[in-house]
Amino acid sequence: MPPLSDRRRLLGLLAGGMALAAGLAGGAARAAAPVAQVWRAPSCGCCGAWMAHLRRAGLTVAEIAEEDLEPVKDRLGVPAALRACHSARIGPLVVEGHVPAAEILAALGDAAAGRIAGLAVPGMPVGSPGMEMGPRAEAYEVLAWGPAGTRVRARYLGPQRL
Repeated sequence: MPPLSDRRRLLGLLAGGMALAAGLAGGAARAAAPVAQVWRAPSCGCCGAWMAHLRRAGLTVAEIAEEDLEPVKDRLGVPAALRACHSARIGPLVVEGHVPAAEILAALGDAAAGRIAGLAVPGMPVGSPGMEMGPRAEAYEVLAWGPAGTRVRARYLGPQRL
């Protein structure tokens, strides 16, 4: 049997290794892709294209097909004037319509802090994510809503932030 000091050293090394492994596993969990729960009409093609845009940006997408989206939008708290094609929840953030993934990722901290409830791109602007139609592009705004009301968070022309 090894001397007591060797056993203590071995136990210390094992404990240190386990702590390191736990730290690495925790880091991997923190780095996991955000999950977007997306509610959409089963027949809508632009919704599928928007979900592909989210996946390319590194988000994990869980699709929920619903024939009637109004009760979903009511439950998520989407203001009537901001409603669009599909709705999503990514952590604490509600997303309505063809919002660019970069805006979603940038807004997650504001939603977690309670500064905003959601982001919206009302309507279906040509050139927004999921609404690409060749070189055609419309200007559109990404709106944020929350406790302080609704405001413009960003302006885009197609895929380009202005």
